[in-house]
Amino acid sequence: MKLALFRELADLNRAFDEVLRGLERMEKVRSFQSDMIRRARAEVETARVDANREFFDNFDEIVENDAVWAYKFRREYDKKIKDPDDIYLEIKDSEERRKKKGLPPRLVILPGWDMSDEERFDEEQTKKRKRAGNKGQKTAKNRKSNRSKPSRRATDRQQTDVARTPEKETNDGET
Repeated sequence: MKLALFRELADLNRAFDEVLRGLERMEKVRSFQSDMIRRARAEVETARVDANREFFDNFDEIVENDAVWAYKFRREYDKKIKDPDDIYLEIKDSEERRKKKGLPPRLVILPGWDMSDEERFDEEQTKKRKRAGNKGQKTAKNRKSNRSKPSRRATDRQQTDVARTPEKETNDGET
């Protein structure tokens, strides 16, 4: 809640009270026209009512916004800490209550159901992905290592090129 807003409204109402008390004192003095002072008091009181009404009309919206935020926060927090398997236990309890009342089941939970079967499945899938990823890395390494070695065709070509080019003998400028 907005405590500062309440304080502001309280301060405003105290100020209105002071103005009204001042006008009441002026009304008692005979040199002022009492009808005019009463009219001024009525206008001040109307201004106070309008200010309070405006505040409380908007206050409803402020409270609703705070409530929406609080409910949303609570729902997200509850969702975060709740065990996803709790729903199965709640269903199981609900179905047992129905059975005691002689009502037919709405849902049937498989006999021998194990809460950790999904976790085991997820762990197995993760292991399989890791193995598949490792195989992909090994294949990529083999490809890289093959690229670093020249192919037979390339090495054969280099050898034949060397054989074709005549070697120049250099003996003191003679060829």
